[in-house]
Order: sequence, then C-alpha cells, then structure tokens
Amino acid sequence: MRRPGASTSSEDVQLTKHSRSERERRKQQREDVARIQAAWEASVPPAVAKEFARAVAEARARPPEVRPDMAPGTAPNPPRPGREPKPPKAPQRSRRSY
Repeated sequence: MRRPGASTSSEDVQLTKHSRSERERRKQQREDVARIQAAWEASVPPAVAKEFARAVAEARARPPEVRPDMAPGTAPNPPRPGREPKPPKAPQRSRRSY
C-alpha cells in the first residue's frame, strides 16, 4: 500500500531487499570482475582483443533468443522414446443401422 504523497522515483523504489553485507559483496565481485577483465585485455595481443571486442558487440546486438510458448516450469524436452502421448481415440460409430 502506498502512502499518499510518497515519492515514486526510481532511486526510491527497491524491488528486492538485500542485506548491506550482500550488497557490499556483490559490489566487490563486480569490481573484481572488472579488474580481472582489464588485466586479461591487457595481456592478450591487440588483434585478439579487437576481434574479441567485435564478437562481443555482435553478440550484444543480437535480439534475445525466442523461447517456446510453454507453461512456466515446463521442461522444453520432448518425451522419451516410448513415452509419447497416445493419439486421441476416434469417435465410435453408432451400432444401429437403419
């Protein structure tokens, strides 16, 4: 329930509450990844780094993969062999003949 006159700016809205230690740990992890990535980029030859940067930019430009329209939690795997669903029964004809 919102309070009347409450601010709705994006910096005030917190969707998930995390502890201070978890936020600090995640911040530290992001900094570590950035430091490791910068060290790796400095260690590879410029041609390889340029090719890698091009491939990353190309991958980021692609639209996200279209997922099948399935119920949430449904595995996108086909049934195992021998476990296929049975075909629907054909409607029975009337036994009467006039």
